[in-house]
Amino acid sequence: MSNPDKARERLEEILSQREYQVYYEENRNFIQILWDRITEWFYELLAEWFSDLDPSNAFADTLLVILIGVVILLAVVVIFFVVRSLRRKQAAQAYQPFQSADELAWSVERHVKEAEKQADAGNYSLGIRHQFLALLLYFHDLELLKAHIWKTNWDYFAELQKRDKQRAEAFYELARTFDEAVYGEQQMTKEEYEHYRENVSEWMQKTAEKEMQEV
Repeated sequence: MSNPDKARERLEEILSQREYQVYYEENRNFIQILWDRITEWFYELLAEWFSDLDPSNAFADTLLVILIGVVILLAVVVIFFVVRSLRRKQAAQAYQPFQSADELAWSVERHVKEAEKQADAGNYSLGIRHQFLALLLYFHDLELLKAHIWKTNWDYFAELQKRDKQRAEAFYELARTFDEAVYGEQQMTKEEYEHYRENVSEWMQKTAEKEMQEV
């Protein structure tokens, strides 16, 4: 037998001795212990599934790393969507769009006229506010949601999401701009108001067309 073979056999003999195993086990940290247990469980699982598979070969190691990577990726994706949902909820729960029963009693047309009046006077934030209230009442008239003074934008978003996720996403973006204009420190420009007004009008028209098709 060649010297390399003898050396390898001697090394395997040393590594298999109880004294070495005890030393190895006592000097592992938590992560190493956890990894060893995971790999051991995984190799046993592979051995059950594939009887002709050698658990110690490189394929098993590679497959384990790939599966762990997939699990981590899925966890990151789940965490991302959960965090985004919580942030949306936190932002949308802060305020109620309607501040009085009088505003709730206005018609869609009256809010639109008030929005144009405020915009003509240079009050673009107030113009955006009334455009948004008009949209809420429009959806209320179509029975897509129920408008109440105590409801937040998150409540409205949740109602719309049950019926149409695409519409709910568009609503959320309009609600976010509404919050920035009304409760934030951002000064809205004429161009921003016009863009907002066009978006509201477009979604009113799309919603009307879709509702007519579903009748």
